[in-house]
Amino acid sequence: MSRLLCVSKSTKSRQKRKPTVRGRGNPAKRTTVTRHRAGAVEWISGARLHTLPLAIAPVLIGSGAAVVGSGGLHPVRALLCMIVAVCLQIGANFSNDYSDGVRGTDDFRVGPLRLTASGSVKPRTVLTVGFAFFGVAALAGFVLIVLSGQWWLLAVGFGAILAAYFYAGGRWPYGYFGLGEVAVFIFFGLVATVGSTYVQAGITNDESWLGGTAAGCIACAVLMVNNIRDRVTDRAAGKRTLATLVGPVVAKALFCVLLLLPFGISAFLSLVYPFATFAMFGLLIALPACLITITAKSAQELALASKLASSTGLFYAVILGAAFAF
Repeated sequence: MSRLLCVSKSTKSRQKRKPTVRGRGNPAKRTTVTRHRAGAVEWISGARLHTLPLAIAPVLIGSGAAVVGSGGLHPVRALLCMIVAVCLQIGANFSNDYSDGVRGTDDFRVGPLRLTASGSVKPRTVLTVGFAFFGVAALAGFVLIVLSGQWWLLAVGFGAILAAYFYAGGRWPYGYFGLGEVAVFIFFGLVATVGSTYVQAGITNDESWLGGTAAGCIACAVLMVNNIRDRVTDRAAGKRTLATLVGPVVAKALFCVLLLLPFGISAFLSLVYPFATFAMFGLLIALPACLITITAKSAQELALASKLASSTGLFYAVILGAAFAF
């Protein structure tokens, strides 16, 4: 009798530990996920810290352009701009994790752990954390609006939060229809850079618009190479990014153009700001990223190209922002 009880308990224990199967469509393409509780490492991975240079870069450039416009540095407002940009980026990363996870899109992806798709965190918890970061961004943005007195910027901030969420969220996520690069160029390029200049200096200038164009191109390049990496799995999941729509050859060419175009902008700006010439050293990072992307045979190689492109953006922004400010 005792032996039967032990067998029964053992069977129940195995049933409780039974892994869950996630995925849609062809059962052969589904992935088996073992649930476990997420720790600090998993949450940090979910925040995707390697994407933060894309949020930091436009604020550095915009703050430098603000010095040109006002003749002085505004450290408090610059810090608030940085909080807005970084928290929007992290909030977008968590909300995308949630949206792609509940849709089953991430069930096809091979790459870093996704909190929702892995089953390590409840979907609602991931979304709540994403909204919490959106809330911090909104609070910092509100303080900026009060300091600048430009209340119409409330609409811009609200639009930025909506764009961050609806990239992958909602019934009709625009990131699933090849429009991700457009939104990234607008919000992580022009809006973040020109906006940082405006709330600090009260004006916009050519430096902020050109710098915003450069920052936007690099941000689009990073998104493009990530979508090239996930092209096959995104197509299997029904996610139509620009990379899936135009094909790998055109997508790789676009990546190179987007990543290298900013160096033409810095070359032009160096005619007025000689220190901007040093931004050309960023080619030592950008050119390898282009070469890796063109010749890549694996997702790991494309992930490396993404990190190099992101590092290019940060280096470029530090040099260009310093060229404007000093």
